[in-house]
Amino acid sequence: MTLPVSPLQLALIAAGILLVAAVIVYNWWTLRAARRRASLPRPTAAAAVAAGQRVEPTLRVGDALAGTRKDATATSRTSPSTEGPDRFDLPQDVIEHDGPSPASDAATTAAPATPRGVPGDAAALRKPDPEIECIVTLQPAQAVGVGTVAAGLHARLGKRLRWFGRSEPNASWQALTADTRGEFVELVACLLLADRNGATSRAQLDSFVRVMNELAPHLPAAMSVPDVAAEAERAEALDRLCADVDVQVGLTILSGAAAGLSGTKLRGVAEAAGFHLAADGRFEWTNEDTGAVVCSLQNLRNEPFTAETLRGLATHGVVLVLDVPRVTDPPRAFDQMKLAAKRVAATLGAELVDDNRRPLDDSALAAIRGQVDAAVAALRQSGIEPGSARALALFGA
Repeated sequence: MTLPVSPLQLALIAAGILLVAAVIVYNWWTLRAARRRASLPRPTAAAAVAAGQRVEPTLRVGDALAGTRKDATATSRTSPSTEGPDRFDLPQDVIEHDGPSPASDAATTAAPATPRGVPGDAAALRKPDPEIECIVTLQPAQAVGVGTVAAGLHARLGKRLRWFGRSEPNASWQALTADTRGEFVELVACLLLADRNGATSRAQLDSFVRVMNELAPHLPAAMSVPDVAAEAERAEALDRLCADVDVQVGLTILSGAAAGLSGTKLRGVAEAAGFHLAADGRFEWTNEDTGAVVCSLQNLRNEPFTAETLRGLATHGVVLVLDVPRVTDPPRAFDQMKLAAKRVAATLGAELVDDNRRPLDDSALAAIRGQVDAAVAALRQSGIEPGSARALALFGA
């Protein structure tokens, strides 16, 4: 016998069927939507930028190494505006030059402009040298001590970095070190553009500017930074100029004995002639008044001299070297080196020869002296006084 179905039971059955159908429809719609999303191409960062969408930042090795971060709180890399209450006057004796500035002139000339007056040692050490240095100027809102730029003072950029400051707008520049006392209303950082290791690279200049950009907002200070690309070109031009006038003269003392020169005897003869053994493995002859190296005596083989190795050393020859750009009065220094070479050769029973091992007589030595004179003239024509602070910087390691 079949029991009758009440209206309530029919309603419950219908509701269950509808619920099952709804679940089936929902699952089908969700699956279809997921498949459609999976089939769509993912937008690239470039496409997102073109569409004006936000793109989350990503770290790239190139960006991290380049150090090109720009700080919005720092002043412009170009000269600040000269209008309004925040006017920033550039220090004229540092930035201004006769005619085009070195940075802009480098793009059209093969070498930096000849300076108005070649500085002597003391003068060049006491102030920036815009002809051979990339200069960044900082003018703090109020006078600051050197502790505020400690990070810049200790920066290692691969080239010589000097800092100067002055306590008043028209005061003389003072070289800054970590121990310098006092407060300064103007600061300049000076990065050497070239030395014997080559021109200052674009990467080194970028690092220099980055350090300055990070310092300026913390002072705070108005900042003037030259164009980095132009400075890189100027560095290359300066390096080419220095390569053209970089002259070193060598006089070789060659032993005719099969056993060569005894190290102990060589040391005795060298010291008797006025040389002393330096830490870099050479014997140096220095000026008694200034302490500057006049010439050096080096092993003919590529082996440095030390107090220990000289005891058992036997070498077939030595070379006396005159580093023309780094010596004050190179012709006179050559004459002194020539006499020392003759004295050492005679004492050791050796012979004075040229690079091709041909004996050097007085006429040959006179011709070499003429080459030294020509090198000096070329240096001075380029605005580099031999033995000056400028020369020591450009022709140092």
